[in-house]
Amino acid sequence: MTETIHVSVAWPYANGDMHVGHLAGAYLPADIFARYHRLKGNRVLMVSGSDSHGTPITIEADKRGITPRELFEHYHHRFLETQKQIGISYDLFTHTDTENHHRIAQDFFLRLHENEYLYQEIQKQLYSEEDGRFLPDRYVEGTCPICGYDEARGDQCDNCGNLLDALELFNPRSKTDNSRPVVRETEHFFMDLPAFTDQLLEYLAQHADHWRPNVINFARNFIEGGLKGRAVTRDVSWGIPVPLDGWETKRIYVWFEAVMGYFTASVEWAHNNEQPEAWKDWWYNPKAKIYNFIGKDNIPFHTVFWQSELLGVGSIYDEPQNRPLNLPYDVPSNEFMNIEGAQFSKSRDWAIWLPDILERYDPDAIRFYITAAMPESRDSDFSWSDFVRRNNGELVAAWGNLANRVLSFTYKHWEGRVPDPGELREIDQDLLKQIDAGFDRIGSLIEEVKIRAALQETLALAREVNGYLDRAPWFGVIEEDRQAAATTVYTALRAIDSLKILFAPFLPFSSEQLHESLGYTEPIFGEQKIVTYEESERPHEALIYDASSATGLWAPSDLEPGRRFKKPKPMYRKLDDSVIDEERERLGLPSE
Repeated sequence: MTETIHVSVAWPYANGDMHVGHLAGAYLPADIFARYHRLKGNRVLMVSGSDSHGTPITIEADKRGITPRELFEHYHHRFLETQKQIGISYDLFTHTDTENHHRIAQDFFLRLHENEYLYQEIQKQLYSEEDGRFLPDRYVEGTCPICGYDEARGDQCDNCGNLLDALELFNPRSKTDNSRPVVRETEHFFMDLPAFTDQLLEYLAQHADHWRPNVINFARNFIEGGLKGRAVTRDVSWGIPVPLDGWETKRIYVWFEAVMGYFTASVEWAHNNEQPEAWKDWWYNPKAKIYNFIGKDNIPFHTVFWQSELLGVGSIYDEPQNRPLNLPYDVPSNEFMNIEGAQFSKSRDWAIWLPDILERYDPDAIRFYITAAMPESRDSDFSWSDFVRRNNGELVAAWGNLANRVLSFTYKHWEGRVPDPGELREIDQDLLKQIDAGFDRIGSLIEEVKIRAALQETLALAREVNGYLDRAPWFGVIEEDRQAAATTVYTALRAIDSLKILFAPFLPFSSEQLHESLGYTEPIFGEQKIVTYEESERPHEALIYDASSATGLWAPSDLEPGRRFKKPKPMYRKLDDSVIDEERERLGLPSE
């Protein structure tokens, strides 16, 4: 039965390039998950975009002496190029400064206000007398009151992960000029999060059997610890205007509107495809499943705050049927990927930036390693020595060499055609049964969002084919018993043809290459394109996935004898050990 799957992927701040932590935390697992479900024939809508507002944008723009729009548009374009290059197959990757997003965010605000889930309150905030303005949380740094980290932000401590209020910081200082701010009063709208306590706890109970323990436990403890009202407006000039008279100088808080992007991007996608009501299949259909792929620093926003907004707006845009919007079915949050044992730090330039690494390594080599080291249950580490080891010992040796040597041997001895196997032997049948059974087993792991285990299962099957070739007659008997060699080669080719599909969600580029080498003329996946959409005020770029040419199917091979195929090319490059020291030197580390 066809399923309806929504893949919501965390929105990156457009204030700097993407790094491998972004890829490991949300983007790559989401892409693998979406590609698998497309191969299964399910209806998939995968959306995300650049987070264009908020103080991370204005802080960086101030540093560079440019406008926030100039900054975010620059990095938004780089995000599009980078994600296309690494193969993240969004149906739509847009941004939050579109007219569509502004309109819907304001509609959500007004509906929550109408439903009395927003209230006004006088708030004390830090004010810079030097700048003559209230300081947004991220313009403030100080000492964390919980763990003592002395570079905690005004909204969250990057060391212990706790959400903070800037007033809680010890020794607060302005990030712009290091001056000490003073406390002044200002009025803001707050969201009444405590009003949703019972509904949220019931919601978590309904999903406890398939959410990751770290996610469900964090969310439950967060709610049971006592929810507090949270400000949804800010004293800033960059962002979405508050749609009420008398509030023209304030903007909607970025945490409040950015998570709406999963919904607003769905509406935009439907409009772009001239099916303006199509988004409702994912947001009102009770059988549809929404998955939010995020990093662990985003857990409260995607397990409590976003759900409260969805509950609060009720049946918005669905009169007269009045169906409630769907809440996320799962929130598969990953932990952090550190680098050579140390946590990512933009300020110290301690990162492996994706545009940079893609200049030197093939996208599937990067995807393979990130998946193999994916931080699904605990923090993991990107190590260059491990990158080289896994590339050479697993990707190249176990899979790439297998496909290349069998296809090369067949191309040479059977004139580029799949040989007739004759009657399959027990050893052949056993291998193919094992490979065929992998579709259900590996598919189940991906559906459970156990991406790393799914890759290891697939790699194990490739090793089984290598073991089969060590036992079955082929290479050494071609002159004496050509039929026995043909039976072995056909069996191996059919297994490789199946493995090509099993590897495809993880390794789409090389799987397409192998697919073409085997003589298929239609691609497994659709095409990724960067397009420009026109709006009344200004055009905006987006990344889309065009599935019109895709023919992939999550099913075992039925490779027919006599099929003509092309002369194969190696799929992967073996890396020299010198890469390790070269890359460590780029990070400022000593040689190993």
